[in-house]
Amino acid sequence: MTDQATAAPQGTPEIPGKPTSASRTTLSHIMTQADTNLLGTVHGGVIMKLVDDAAGAVAGRHSGGPAVTASMDEMAFLEPVRVGDLVHVKAQVNWTGRTSMEVGVRVLAERWNESTPATQVGSAYLVFAAVDADGRPRRVPPVLPETERDQRRYQEAQIRRTHRLARRRAILELREKRAAEGFED
Repeated sequence: MTDQATAAPQGTPEIPGKPTSASRTTLSHIMTQADTNLLGTVHGGVIMKLVDDAAGAVAGRHSGGPAVTASMDEMAFLEPVRVGDLVHVKAQVNWTGRTSMEVGVRVLAERWNESTPATQVGSAYLVFAAVDADGRPRRVPPVLPETERDQRRYQEAQIRRTHRLARRRAILELREKRAAEGFED
């Protein structure tokens, strides 16, 4: 897809794009008693760690090197996860910028000893920044959506990015205004 590829800075060669499927990953884990909270269900933090692990693997695979979590958006817990559930965390790059990537994650669960289909129990969107050995941002390949679903995810990711940037801008403006008025935070 050519309309989403960013132009390389002067003297920098273009990085060839990668299809969505090139870095798509599924991480599976069986939940045990060690994963539970005081209510006897799996702790949300355990699920969030699995989400971050899967998203990080996808970001590293897509960018061809280290990538760090920059933000996590819209982590939704749809159903409780229980001891004995086999959890599948499915992740893919939805969108790429110059040095950042949005990774979409779906969390599914099924009973370890039943043949019923897995149900979606959560979802999240994370932004990763590709970094070099010194921790400085580095360019990432453009993602190339392959299906209509990938294209929809790409477009939705652009909307989320616009909202993230607008929210950041509005907060900074408010802080500057309050500082100018003499308020200390």
